[in-house]
This record gives sequence, C-alpha cells and structure tokens, in this order.
Amino acid sequence: MKNRFLLAFLFLTIFAFGQKTTFKIKYSEQLAVFVFLQNLSENYPENVFKTEFQKSKYNTDKYKNVISKFEKLRIDYSYRFEEFPYGSKKTMQTEDILKKNLIETGDLGSFKIRSVGIIPNKTLIDLAESISEFTPIYNELIYNPNKEKFEKQLEEITKYSNEHQIENYFNTGLVFYNSSWDNAIPFEIAFYPLPNSKGFTAQAFCNNFISAIQTDLKSYKDLFSVMLHETYHIIYDEQSLEVKTQIDTYFKENKSKCSNYAYQLMNEVLATALGNGYVYGQLDGKMDTYDWYNKKYINLMAKQIYLLVKEYIDEKKPMDKNFIDNYIQAYEVNFPNWINELDNIMTYRYVISENEKDFDVINKMFRYRSRTQYEDQITETSIEKMQETPLTKVIIISKNNSQKLKLIKSKFKELKKWQFKADKEFAEKILLDDKSQLIVINQKESTIESLIKTIK
Repeated sequence: MKNRFLLAFLFLTIFAFGQKTTFKIKYSEQLAVFVFLQNLSENYPENVFKTEFQKSKYNTDKYKNVISKFEKLRIDYSYRFEEFPYGSKKTMQTEDILKKNLIETGDLGSFKIRSVGIIPNKTLIDLAESISEFTPIYNELIYNPNKEKFEKQLEEITKYSNEHQIENYFNTGLVFYNSSWDNAIPFEIAFYPLPNSKGFTAQAFCNNFISAIQTDLKSYKDLFSVMLHETYHIIYDEQSLEVKTQIDTYFKENKSKCSNYAYQLMNEVLATALGNGYVYGQLDGKMDTYDWYNKKYINLMAKQIYLLVKEYIDEKKPMDKNFIDNYIQAYEVNFPNWINELDNIMTYRYVISENEKDFDVINKMFRYRSRTQYEDQITETSIEKMQETPLTKVIIISKNNSQKLKLIKSKFKELKKWQFKADKEFAEKILLDDKSQLIVINQKESTIESLIKTIK
C-alpha cells in the first residue's frame, strides 16, 4: 500500500462545551483525480493540471475522449429546502454529495454503493470508470512528483491545527450563528497538491472542506483563516428553521431601504469578518491590514462591522435582533448608495427575457454572482414567480413591446403612475416596496449592454 494511504487519516481532537469535536484531515486520491479531470475539461480555463497533461504522453485521442465523456456527464442536480426563507439555506447540490462520498470512501466500489440513487446509475458507472482510468495518470503526472513535499505539508498542517486548536474556532462560529452540530459527525478536510502555483483553492460543503495547496506553502494562518471562512458558511447554513425565520423577520421588519441588499450581502460578510478578520487575527497575533476579500462590497462591509462581530464573540452572544439592526444601520450610514450600484445589486438577480442571448450578455457584464434565476417568457406567471424573490428583478422587452410593458405595469403596484413610450428605447430602475430594484429595459435597436450602461 502506498505511503500516502498511511497519511490518509490524521485526527485532531479537542473538547469543547464538554463534548468531543473532531476534525479529520486527509488526502483523498479519488477526490484529487475527480478534480484533475474537471480541470482537464475543455470549458475550464488554463491551469497547471491541464498544462501537465497537454505536454505528457497521455495527450492522445484515447484519453481526450475519456475527458470529453467525463465533461458531458450530468452530475449537477439540485433541490431547494422550500420551508426556509428564500436564499437563507443553500440549495442541495448532488455534485457536493458525490465529492463528499469520494472523500469518505476508500475505493470506487464503496463510492458507487454509497452514491446509488443520487444520480442515474449509468452516469455513476461512467463517472467511476473515468476516475479509475485517470488515477494512474494523475499519480504519474501530479502526485508522485510532489509526493514528498505534499506528505510533509500534510504533517505540518496537522501539527499546526493541533497547536492552534483550530476546532475552537468552529465552536466559536456555532455560538455566534446560534447554530448546532452533532459531534458524532466529524468534519472531514481533504487536501491535494497544487504544483507550480501560487495560492490555494478552498471549498466547503456538507461536513467537508477541500483545498488544493501549492507545494511550497509555508504560511498556514492564511490557509486556516480561509478554511474557517468557508466553514462558517456551513454553520450559517445549518441554522435551524426557527433561527432563520427569526433573522428573516428582523430584516423584513426593519424600516431601512437598505435592509434587503444588506441581507443579501450578510452571509459572505459575516464569514469574512469571522474567518479573514477574527481567526486570522488570532492566529497571527494582529489584524490583517490588507483586503480581507477581493470584492469591495464584502471587504468594506466586513471591516465595517468587525468590531460588532468581535463584541458578540467576546461575550459569547449569538447574533440577535440588536445585531441585525446594527448591521443594517452600518450598511445604510456608511454605504447608502450601494443599493443603486449595478455591480452590487446584479450579484443577486432574476432576469426575464425572451432572447436567451441576453443572459450571456448579463453574465459577461456581471460575472460575480451569488444567486441567479433566468426565465425566457414574459408572462403573468413568470412575473409572479419573480415577485416571490428578494432578488434584483430585470425584465428585458425586445418584441411586442407595448403589450409587454402594459403587462409589467399591471403586475407591479409601484408602477401605477408609471408613464412609458413603447416606441422609445429606455432602461429604468425602480426601488420596489420589498426593497429590491426592478430594472425594465425596452430594446429596439441598441444592444442590451449599451442600454444597461445608461442606468443611473
């Protein structure tokens, strides 16, 4: 058995709240090969995995056909938890469950048994076959050349986690978010090597955190602050229905016109304030003076409310109505115009257009997105479905303009006195009573991109 399997299970344990919380750090070959295949797909940008494969002896039609077949596999089904307030709980993704099963099983046979029923059996079989065929290729091109450095890193990461009692920060999040975790369920952390690179990747789902780490990574405080950032998203997601309903009510009852967009931003802001602010500061002994997040709205708001977050952490208080009200006030006082900035409000969007090419234009203009929905018919039903969400509402009319504009006016009470000229191009933005923005674009000859740029 290869040495890496001797490193497969490294346990970190502490006692918190009188109970045992377990973080389990490991290398998952199955997950690593799955990610390797994803990165070789044609629709993935250039990356170190693709570079190594393309210059190797395996860059042949035979293996390119395997990659192409893998790329076409439909493994990304999803479902919502309908009883929770809209957007407050992450939609369940079957791909996350499959990755979880890859991490938590030791062979592809066990993986298939555990994953039966999640996706169609034929797809599951083809997925396992692709991973099996590319495992020796991955080992030859990626793992084995970096094996010594990576296994040493894994030992150092484990030691760092033990010395700094990283699980304590997990429990800090549980208290702050007023969330819960069954200590019988370990938190599984899977690393794999990222050669010839700077930085690392990070993703968390279910009870898992995964990360590709560059082989010369030395500063583990950055790694663990980002890991905790992603983990806090899970803790937030696992708040009970009662807690999420209370939080949703606090935002909706707040009179501020900024409350909706402050709510949309909150999940990422809190994870940043906690992970990149508090955890990093504790590990490093001082606050990080650089940006905490590469998006200005999240970065600036996280820094703005950091002291409030730290106060609650120090006093071991869960977020409550007073916290929410102060959070919204900080948003409104310091960043009152954010609710009008397209780069912010288009992060959370519901777009209706009968020209599907418009969706590609909007995706290109506003690449960063948190929640998006698209509909290709302008009807009473589609508008009513849109109105059920707190997202920015974009309706693009390019045919039957007069009829469609009359329909839109009839469906939004805020447009009762709205005057429009159906034969003229325009792009207008209206703040609705639910504190989301409605954008109506009437297109004739101009491009959608040019019309959107006229919005004030």
